[in-house]
Amino acid sequence: QVQLVESGGGLVQAGGSLRLSCAVSGANFGHYSVGWYRQTPGQEREWVAVIIGGERTTYAEFVKGRFTISKDDAKNHIYLQMNDLQPEDTAVYYCTFPNYWGQGTQVTVSS
Repeated sequence: QVQLVESGGGLVQAGGSLRLSCAVSGANFGHYSVGWYRQTPGQEREWVAVIIGGERTTYAEFVKGRFTISKDDAKNHIYLQMNDLQPEDTAVYYCTFPNYWGQGTQVTVSS
């Protein structure tokens, strides 16, 4: 059974940084697409960053230049380095592997 467990969320001041991690068990990344999404109360879940086909990265416009997605195939981990965080980045962040989601980790950015 595939399981995804996020960690690394927390409270940070505007301009600060956080690094989210996602441990994936029960599957190997291979050339599957993996990524990060986020959701705020009352809003649809939106994609943040994706590694497509195991290689090409793509980012939502609102995080370009600030966030970096990466993965470690040997450790089966996905990462999201978030720099210059702003209050509008406050959300629950989820990692995703095809057809599977983690439970989410809360990121709160204070002004």
